[in-house]
Amino acid sequence: MQIGDPAPDFSARSTEGEVKLSSYRGRWLIFFSHPGDFTPVCTTEFVALAKHQNAFEALGCALLGLSVDSLYSHFAWSRAIEQHFKVKIAFPIIEDPSMAIGRAYGMIDDRSPDAAAMRSAYFIDPSGIIRAIISYPHNVGRSVEEMLRLMTALQAVDDGNGLAPEGWQPGQALLATPAEGGAPLAEGPDWFCRPLP
Repeated sequence: MQIGDPAPDFSARSTEGEVKLSSYRGRWLIFFSHPGDFTPVCTTEFVALAKHQNAFEALGCALLGLSVDSLYSHFAWSRAIEQHFKVKIAFPIIEDPSMAIGRAYGMIDDRSPDAAAMRSAYFIDPSGIIRAIISYPHNVGRSVEEMLRLMTALQAVDDGNGLAPEGWQPGQALLATPAEGGAPLAEGPDWFCRPLP
């Protein structure tokens, strides 16, 4: 899968019942994989995602997790997280024991014997188009703060009238988009990189 591709639809069992990806149309979605339940790095990610779920929901963004583990493992792990870390995993976690969904999304390649390298996230817009992809190795956790920032930035530039500069944060100025044919954005030495008024 690449940025700009339609997100492949699927139906699968999850901790919140049967999930169909296309049922998320009309809102933003972060669909993310993790290598395995009851693993240290994944646990820290899920704790952070659970703590920030309200912030994602305020952006009109749903969370949807996936791993090769069984539904029963997902339930047991979610309960263990709630008991030990005092946070509830309220978003669905999909089971993918055959790795069919992971392979369809390129989270794992066809030669992989297992899902050990699977730690990817797909930022999907309300029309079902993949707008960003982040991938990490199994031994490095994702930053939930960066996932929030990226989602906010994608929404800020969604109308095509601005660009989000390095490190952009909500409330900061966007950059002007380049003119057709490479014409200068404005007079002056910063003609090629100007904030929007």
